Amino acid sequence: MADDTNSGDERAESQAAIRRKLEELRVEHRDLDDMIARVNEEAPFDQLRMQRFKKRKLALRDQINRLQSELLPDIIA
Repeated sequence: MADDTNSGDERAESQAAIRRKLEELRVEHRDLDDMIARVNEEAPFDQLRMQRFKKRKLALRDQINRLQSELLPDIIA
């Protein structure tokens, strides 16, 4: 019985860590939105910088999706 309690505690801690990481990634993703908007308004337009920001934003989105799927319980079809 104690093992069940420990594994439940570990799972809760793991999920809490995932939620914290998700929030960090979401904040960075929003910040990149702002940065992309600012670069877009600059003259002359910095295409290389824009591409780097967009690539990072896509990588963040992938990480966010992967972590969100870890939080969802497995559903047997």
